[in-house]
Amino acid sequence: MGNAQSPSIDPRFTSATRSFTQNELENLKSLFVSLAAQSQSNCKFISPSVFKRMFDLVTQKRNDQELTFEDLVITKGIYEKGSRDEIEEFIYQLLDVTGDGVWGRFDLEAVLIAAFDAIFPSKNAETGLSSQQYIIRVFLNTAKFSKQVEGSAENSMSFEDFKSWCSFIPSVRKFLGNLLMPPDPGRLGFQVPSLLHSESVDSNLLILRKEYAWHIGGALAQNELEEWKLLYHSSIDGFSFYTFLGKISIGEGSTVLIIKDKEGYIYGGYASQPWERHGDFYGDMKSFIFQLYPQASIFRPTGANGNLQWCAVNFSSESIPNGLGFGGRVNHFGLFLSASFDQGHTFTCSTFGSPCLSKSNQVYPEVIECWGVVIKGVQEEKSDIKGTVLERFKEDRHMLNLVGLANSSE
Repeated sequence: MGNAQSPSIDPRFTSATRSFTQNELENLKSLFVSLAAQSQSNCKFISPSVFKRMFDLVTQKRNDQELTFEDLVITKGIYEKGSRDEIEEFIYQLLDVTGDGVWGRFDLEAVLIAAFDAIFPSKNAETGLSSQQYIIRVFLNTAKFSKQVEGSAENSMSFEDFKSWCSFIPSVRKFLGNLLMPPDPGRLGFQVPSLLHSESVDSNLLILRKEYAWHIGGALAQNELEEWKLLYHSSIDGFSFYTFLGKISIGEGSTVLIIKDKEGYIYGGYASQPWERHGDFYGDMKSFIFQLYPQASIFRPTGANGNLQWCAVNFSSESIPNGLGFGGRVNHFGLFLSASFDQGHTFTCSTFGSPCLSKSNQVYPEVIECWGVVIKGVQEEKSDIKGTVLERFKEDRHMLNLVGLANSSE
């Protein structure tokens, strides 16, 4: 008669299940069934066409063309419940699209194309392709390929190169780290803020495009990725510091400042605190500065100092330059716009570990934009006592030199 034996259970599966609650396992089973339903396998396994490159990693390259529920649990146990190093290594392996052990520019380009297709489905294929190629170059320009490959003229991206790239472009890291999550509008790495502006504003004037917003949003919390509202645009409102302050007083919250200079470079900063008059640096560790073109990078606070934001208005002392700034030190900021709004500077900065953001240290803005981050559920009420930003700046001239008193208003 013989003994009928049930298939042995992979010990890795047993171990991996302990990382999940029963509810999580049930949700994972639902995800597996939904994916397997596309494979015409009676929900027994997932075919390669559904997972592509990840398929090989999940099945440990068995070459049987079948991804089982056990495979999925084991992988999720590493991909989501593993140590940071385990997760990073898995995602790094995912980038080797060709599976040849070389992480080249082609591999990264293929991953970015797939990511943008998933996040930004284009209605116009021809226009979308051109736009996609432009933005992909910007992201690729940030990547480094320092690992030499024997017998190849092309260098490979090392694991350290990969981790550095992810630190500069956290949106890519979030996207790659959530591919096995159930489809959801708020899934990490997939959410793009809705960019709101008046119908009278020509969208062709705007510097901020949805891909840039996705990039910047990689360093923000989920509740800051719903809506961003245009508060100021130099082509519409003029190059005026005081107009800028009046316009941004409407939001009273976090803002995204973007500058395109006359060299064609695009960069800016995220200000977590309102732009208010101070005689010294202020702000918190949520602020950061960024590059958008010709390469995309985000530079977050290093903890070297607390020189996060700068907003000086109507000070007569040379030691308190009037204008807006991020990081660095007085007259040597990571990014600074003078009160004239027609010039500024950017220097290497220890506050954010950032380089000069433009072609040269001295910058001349061509366009300045500021977007207010709208957080749902937070009422935008302004106290009558507090007044507008400009009203709060109306002080006697001789008092402006008293830095100690100015600081006491922080």
